[in-house]
Amino acid sequence: MTRGNGATALLVLDMVNLFDFDGGRRLGAAAVAIAPRIAALRARFDAAKAPTIHVNDNFAHWQGQFGDLVAACRDAGGHAAAVVAQIAPRPHDYHVLKPKHSGFLATPLAILLAKLGVRRLVLAGIAADSCVLATAQDANMREFPLWVPRDCVAAISPARTRDALALMARSLGAQVQASRSVNGVFPADT
Repeated sequence: MTRGNGATALLVLDMVNLFDFDGGRRLGAAAVAIAPRIAALRARFDAAKAPTIHVNDNFAHWQGQFGDLVAACRDAGGHAAAVVAQIAPRPHDYHVLKPKHSGFLATPLAILLAKLGVRRLVLAGIAADSCVLATAQDANMREFPLWVPRDCVAAISPARTRDALALMARSLGAQVQASRSVNGVFPADT
């Protein structure tokens, strides 16, 4: 995982979240559970000098910056604060605000990935059956090989997470393995 030709990037999807919607309490608990594993995976990317890109819904209604979203989560307490305490974007991370489910739809993500020389993606975050799946579909259409660590994504229920992971593996060719299987390189194609 190095910058340049063949680089792999970690996309952290929608983990900066207030969880103030129907099912938000359950999804918030699931996000808290996966946050330490995402943080550990992000540390591996840091060690390999590979980019981490936080891709997030703009719940500030387009009137704030990414930092405003993080501050709102800290102020909210609960699951929102617990998650950002572990994996808020750092100064050297990249971040993209998105208007809808996919990280690619109406965002500069594709341009950023091209500028960084990224050719493969690792997707982590929430919700596995919504924003992670939509981003995976769009990444697949752009011919990015995908890896979705099964212990770094979550949905409102374990069944929905399992179903989404199975669909990504079966239909999009995503590698679905535990995050510990990454040892500084993208998992080999199988």
